[in-house]
Order: sequence, then C-alpha cells, then structure tokens
Amino acid sequence: MSPVLVLSGVACGYGSRIVLRDIDLTIREGEFVCLLGPNGVGKTTLFKTILRHLPPKAGTIRVAGEDTASWAPARFARTVAHVPQSHTPPFPYTVLQVVTMGRAARIGTFAAPSRADVEAARESIEALSIGALADRPYTEISGGERQLVLIARALTQEPRLLVMDEPTANLDFGNAIRVLDLARRLTERRGIAVLMTGHDPNQALRHADMAAVIDRGGRLRAGPPAEVITANWLLDTYEVETAIVGDGPHRFCLPLGG
Repeated sequence: MSPVLVLSGVACGYGSRIVLRDIDLTIREGEFVCLLGPNGVGKTTLFKTILRHLPPKAGTIRVAGEDTASWAPARFARTVAHVPQSHTPPFPYTVLQVVTMGRAARIGTFAAPSRADVEAARESIEALSIGALADRPYTEISGGERQLVLIARALTQEPRLLVMDEPTANLDFGNAIRVLDLARRLTERRGIAVLMTGHDPNQALRHADMAAVIDRGGRLRAGPPAEVITANWLLDTYEVETAIVGDGPHRFCLPLGG
C-alpha cells in the first residue's frame, strides 16, 4: 500500500511555543488510524498542522508523496477532507446543499454544481443512511445528525485522506458504531486513508488498523492497537488502572478504578 500521509520530524505549536516535536507518522492507503492521548497534549494542534491551519515549526508533511506546503488550497481540498467536531452554517441550507458543498474544490469557483455533483452528494447521503434528512434545513437537525452530514460532505470531496476530529463525540451509541463501521468500510472498499482522533481506546482496539498514541511528555508512538494500547500505557497516560481482555476484534480495555 502506498503512503498517503507522511510526517517526518514535524514540530508544531503557536508562535514561539512548541507543543509537539519530532513527530514521525506514516498512514498508507486503506489504513484506519486512531490518534489517542490525554486532553491538552497537542492532538488538536497536530491536526491543525496537518490541515495547514498552522504552519509546521519543523519537518515536512507529505501527502501522496509531495510536500503540501506549496499546494494551492483547491488542490489540498481535492485530496484531504476534514470532518470537524461541529459546524453551524450562517444560512439554513438543506442537508443536500451542505453535502453538495463538498464538490466545491472539484468545480470552478463560480460554477454551479452539475447533475453529477448533486448525484455524488446523494450517494454520500445514502451511504450514511440519512436520506430522510436530504431536504431538511441543516440548522434544524440534531447535533448527531449534523455530524453524519459533515461526514457525507467530506466523502463527496472524494479525498484520498479523511481527517476526522472526534467524529463520535456528539453521537449516540448506535450512530457512533455506524460512523466507525463506515470509516472501516471506506478504507476497505475505497482505499481512503482515515486519521481519527478520539478519547475511547476501545474504538481503536475494535476498528483501527493502527493506533497513534501521544503520552503526557508529547512523544508519539504508533503501531497495531493491541501492541500500543496496553494497561501500562493507559495507567501512565490516563492514571486509570485497566485490564485488557479478549482477543482480536473482541479485545477491549476494562477500567478497574480511578
């Protein structure tokens, strides 16, 4: 599998303050990677740097083998899609209109979406089983439904890399499982690379190909979830004693106390 995202010696931060340094990470096509770490350790800062909202303080970020620093915004948007934690548009667009906005990077600046663009949006909506929402105002649906719409919009971009910032944070149990299963299917059927941040190590153990974990010292380590997410790491990182039980896709961590 070809590398889609490669971080080499990346440092990131704000102004003169370095939050993370010496970050090395490779995500290949068809891989689902879950980024874990305690609050305040720098996961959001790393995401902002990958998405070019912040310039790296050191190192290089390559997508599909090329340094993205010189890419035009439209080219970046055609390759990398982002699902934020939340989003509220200034106007009451319908769900279909919001999802169709994902085609913006693939059509001219002043061009109207074609029938094919709208059909691509409808296919993304159906993929998430939210067809009943297509004509509803986006501002009048629930937070969990909005999250599903944002994922549909990202899929409509046809990206090679999908970056999801805590995509299950506002979802109920059923929708959270459906989103994670969808991410798994995207990697298997479309070859999309998925990078997701979250707080539940069981999501990584159950769904991800690889876990990238950041400890309290800002050090990142990546590998198979069963090898990286250990009782010792959970104790050192979250100060919670756990037992790791089960095997394979049925492996999970069970908290023993705080």
